[in-house]
Amino acid sequence: MSNNQQNPQTENKAVRVVVHGKVQGVWYRAWTVENAGELNLDGWVRNRHDSTVEAVLFGPSGNVDQMLKRMQDGPPLARVERLVVTEDAEDIQTGFHQRSTV
Repeated sequence: MSNNQQNPQTENKAVRVVVHGKVQGVWYRAWTVENAGELNLDGWVRNRHDSTVEAVLFGPSGNVDQMLKRMQDGPPLARVERLVVTEDAEDIQTGFHQRSTV
């Protein structure tokens, strides 16, 4: 997703998100993969043993912001309490996929 002639509206950004609430066992990861694909984002999503879901999102700033808004609600059975968002500098592979639980 690189573009040599980027402007502020299409500047890429990467964030790490930890989602708290009832977010495991409600298809949150599959929903995240689907929505990230719709927004042409790269990154990954996984469950954590502490009952949260963690994701890394990379792509155009506006698309990442839109995904964060979507993640605040999540799929119909999810009950998101809060998102903890931090900047991320991880080397991201192309595409969006699920990772194993950590």
